[in-house]
Amino acid sequence: MMDVVRNNTVRDLPGAKIWAFAVGQFGWALLSGIISNWLVYFYQPDNETIAQGQTVFVPQGLAILGVVTVVGGITAFARFFDAFVDPAVASLSDRCNARSGRRMPFLKFAAAPLALVTVLVFWSPVNGTSWVNAAVLFVTVIGYYIALTFYCTPYNALIAELGHDSKQQLAISTAISFTWVAGTAVAYVAPVIWGGFVGSFGRVGAIRLTFTIMAIVACLCMLVPPLTINERDYVDSKPTSESTVESLKQTFSDGEFRKFVCSDVVYWVAITTFQTGLPFFVTSLLKLPETTTTIYFVLMTGVSVLFYVPVNILANRAGKKRPLLAAFVIFTCAFAFAGALGSGAVSFLPPMAQGLILSVVGAIPMAAFGILPQAIVANIADASSKTTGQDRQGMFYAARTFAMKMGQSVAMLLFTGVSTIGMASGAGYRIAAVCAAVLCAIGGVVFAFYDERRVMAVLEG
Repeated sequence: MMDVVRNNTVRDLPGAKIWAFAVGQFGWALLSGIISNWLVYFYQPDNETIAQGQTVFVPQGLAILGVVTVVGGITAFARFFDAFVDPAVASLSDRCNARSGRRMPFLKFAAAPLALVTVLVFWSPVNGTSWVNAAVLFVTVIGYYIALTFYCTPYNALIAELGHDSKQQLAISTAISFTWVAGTAVAYVAPVIWGGFVGSFGRVGAIRLTFTIMAIVACLCMLVPPLTINERDYVDSKPTSESTVESLKQTFSDGEFRKFVCSDVVYWVAITTFQTGLPFFVTSLLKLPETTTTIYFVLMTGVSVLFYVPVNILANRAGKKRPLLAAFVIFTCAFAFAGALGSGAVSFLPPMAQGLILSVVGAIPMAAFGILPQAIVANIADASSKTTGQDRQGMFYAARTFAMKMGQSVAMLLFTGVSTIGMASGAGYRIAAVCAAVLCAIGGVVFAFYDERRVMAVLEG
C-alpha cells in the first residue's frame, strides 16, 4: 500500500483555535439535545404532563401497522432516511475543492437552516390533535436530520484533519466533549426556562419560546468555527477521487472500523432509549415533578465533566479501548438500575435519592463516551489514509453517523412502542430501561474484538 507524505507547511491548531472549533459543537449539541430529549416528551405526553396543560398534537396509541406509535414511526423513519444521506454529504465534502477548504463551507451555510428547522419541529399548525400536525412533524423532522448531517459530517471530519497525530486528536475530542456536555446541559435546563414563561404564554407557547431562544444561540455558536478558523492553514488534505459508492465500500472494508461501528450501533440503541426515557422515569416511575429532570441531567453532566481530564490522561497512557470497555459495563449497570426505579426492589431509598444515584453512576461512562469514540474514528481514518492514499475522513465519520442514526431509529421504535405498555403503572418504561441494559452489554462484547494495537501500529509505523 502507498503511504501518504504530509505537507509540513501546515500548522498545529493552537489552543485558542481548538476552543473556537469546540464552540461549534456547543451549538449543534444544544439543538440535538432539544430534539433527543424533548421531542417525544412534547408529542407523546404522559398523563402527568397532559394534566399540566400539554396539548396532544398528534394521534396517540399504536396507530402505524398496530405496533408503532405515530411519533415513534416518524422519528424512526426520519433517522433511517437521513442515515442514507450521510454518505452522499460525506462524499460531497471529501471531494470539495473550495478555496476555503473541504469542510468549512458546509459549516457556514448549514448553521442557520439547522437552527430554523429545529424550532419548526415544535410548531404544529393545528392547535389540537390532528393528522395535519403529524404530516408537518414528518417533514420538519426529516428536514432537521438532513440539515444536521450537512453540518455535523464535515465538522466531525475536521477532528481527524485538524489533529495531526493521535495526541492532538484526543485533545480536540476532549475539548469538543466539554462543549457537547455544555450544550446538552443547556438543553436539559429547558423545563426550568419554560417554567418562567408559562404564566405569560401558556405551557406550549413557553416551550416554543424557550426552544427559539436556544436555537438562536446555537446558530451563532455554529458559525464560530467557519468564521474564525482558516481551514487551509491547518489542514493538508486533498479532495478524494472516489465516487460515493466506492468511498463507502472502501470505508467499510476496514475490518477494525467494522468492529467499532457494529458496537456503536448497539450502543446508540441503548443510550437513545435511556435518554428518551429519562423524563418519563422521573415523572412516571419516581413520581417527581418534571423540573427534577433538569436537576438530574445537570448533575449527571457536571459529574461527567469532572472525569474528562482523568479519561484523557488514562487514554494517553493505557489506550482508548480499555476505558471504553469499562464504560460499557458501568452504563449497563446504570440502565438496569433505571428499570428498578420506584419499585419495591429499591424502596428503601427515597425517590429523589434513587434518581441521584442513577445520575452519578451514569455520569462516569458519559465522560468516556463523550471523548473516546470520536478519537477512535480519527485514528482509524488516519490509518486508512496512510495505507490507501485517500483522505476519506468525511466518509468514516459519515459511516459512524449512519450507525448512530440507525441505532436511534431502532431506539425510537423500541421506546415509543414498549412505553405504551401499562402506562398507568409505568411497566413499559421499565421494559425500555432493561432493554437498554441488555443492548449496552451486547455492544461492549462486540467492541472487545476491536484491535487497537493494530490501528496504532499503522499510525506509528
